[in-house]
Amino acid sequence: MAAHHRTGRVTAALTACLASVALAGCASGDATAPRATTPAPAGTGAKTDGGTVLAGQPDVNGDGKVVIGVLSPGDINDKGYYQSFVDTAEQFATSKGWTIIKRGGVNTSEALNAARALCRQKVDMVALGAADLRDAIPASEEPVCAGTAWYVPSSDNIPQTPRIMLSTDEADQSLLAAGYAAGLLMKEKGATKAGFVTGPEVDFTSAAARAFRAGIRLVVPEATLTVTYSGDLNDSAKAKEATQAQISQGVKVVYPYLGGATDASAELANASGVLTLTPGTDRCASTGPRFDVSVLFSPGDYFRAALEDFAAAKLRMGVEKVWKLGVDPFPTVRICEPTPEQEESLKTFIADVGSGRVDPKAEVKRLGS
Repeated sequence: MAAHHRTGRVTAALTACLASVALAGCASGDATAPRATTPAPAGTGAKTDGGTVLAGQPDVNGDGKVVIGVLSPGDINDKGYYQSFVDTAEQFATSKGWTIIKRGGVNTSEALNAARALCRQKVDMVALGAADLRDAIPASEEPVCAGTAWYVPSSDNIPQTPRIMLSTDEADQSLLAAGYAAGLLMKEKGATKAGFVTGPEVDFTSAAARAFRAGIRLVVPEATLTVTYSGDLNDSAKAKEATQAQISQGVKVVYPYLGGATDASAELANASGVLTLTPGTDRCASTGPRFDVSVLFSPGDYFRAALEDFAAAKLRMGVEKVWKLGVDPFPTVRICEPTPEQEESLKTFIADVGSGRVDPKAEVKRLGS
């Protein structure tokens, strides 16, 4: 499983890194109002409030078949963030009789040419697995990609254009709720020490750690959080070394906010009876390793919603969907084996974030340092 580069609103992605964590979603329906965009060019499809529905959707190019092209900067067999994106596409495509063309391990320098290559294969949609591949986006304006829809995980440095759909979430929300869930489990055990193991010390990992700390302190005010930056989201040896050091310091919860190294960290936590959480996907059913909390901001969940809209001829270009905790199905947080009281407390907290009664940014500012 993997954390994703949630950049931009601290969410676009733990991307290339976390196998990347939180970061990016496209919404189905109108649960969240789209942001203002540049008007779509004439002739590209039906104009709607807040975007353009490409004509002929989902067979946008009108060749009698539907083909989805997916580009990922990471390992599409990582059992986590990147794989979830591709697996979702394949599962949905199979159910609809569509075809998937996928390519993993795409370097940012290759992104533009990789997108052009997909368009030459007559795909109806180009889907980027993470915001790291933003350099592919200019192809959406080129003749070779005329007649294609574009799904792009968002970050603050990706401008909206009429020919792409941006998809994002806000990491403060899901990471605050993750901390809250961890705090509920810590409170039951009388624990006050938690750990957070991640890769490089960059904006998205630091922001995630602050939000996680704040969430724990909403439940256990005296709690401390030890944060270790291993320098690499996918290096299992470094993750294990960091996790063992934290366990030796007495932490009772470890959050492996990692990519390919997630399982190595979680297995070590399991062996020491330390609670752990997932960075993006639902693994409550996993037994090797076990997880106590699933923090769900998987790009696959967001992408599936986009594909559902695409199948229903409702996917709009020129808009940004911002997924909201407590409003949309994702992101969300699950305690895998909660007591009734814990389940109700977490449910209420998530609903309070969705209604605005809890302001994640304010709580992170107040309790995250």
